[in-house]
Amino acid sequence: MRFRSRLHGDSARSNRSPRPIARHRIAQRAAAGIAVLTAVVTLSGCTDVLVVDPAENAADPDCALPILLMPDEIGDLPQRTTSSQGTTGWGEPASVIVRCGVPEPAPTTDPCITVDDVDWVQVRAEEDTWQFVTYGRSPAIEVLVTPSVVSGATALASVSSAVKDIEQTAACVAAEDAEQVEEDVPAQP
Repeated sequence: MRFRSRLHGDSARSNRSPRPIARHRIAQRAAAGIAVLTAVVTLSGCTDVLVVDPAENAADPDCALPILLMPDEIGDLPQRTTSSQGTTGWGEPASVIVRCGVPEPAPTTDPCITVDDVDWVQVRAEEDTWQFVTYGRSPAIEVLVTPSVVSGATALASVSSAVKDIEQTAACVAAEDAEQVEEDVPAQP
């Protein structure tokens, strides 16, 4: 009988499939692998993402291509991943930020610079930040530059080729040209 009980016990063990043990180990390894992968993705994502507020019309489909065409570097500043649609930036800390879908500037007497056939209105020139916005293009693109790190000319020259495919509907004119237009227009009675 003793022999039988051993046989019975052995046969009971042999009838059990080793699969539950193997499945358990595979599940543990998979869970550990997923946890490690999640941690790596999370940590790498946290260090590289630049938080940028989106422009009010950042979801405009015409913003996609210019943002995708932006250069990998401006000067020696590498491009960074940003937190918002229609944005990108360069440098650590960020020294150039681009936002697509900002309000289009109205005709203005603010300085206008043409770079690679793209007109840029210099909206603000503070000591630590210069702001340029495309003129006569919709959606409008904004470029914020830290002039102590990179020149406005370098930043605009770098991004203008990505922007110039947005249809131009108006252009900047020089002050003397605007005066000539006023003289050529007949006065209203």
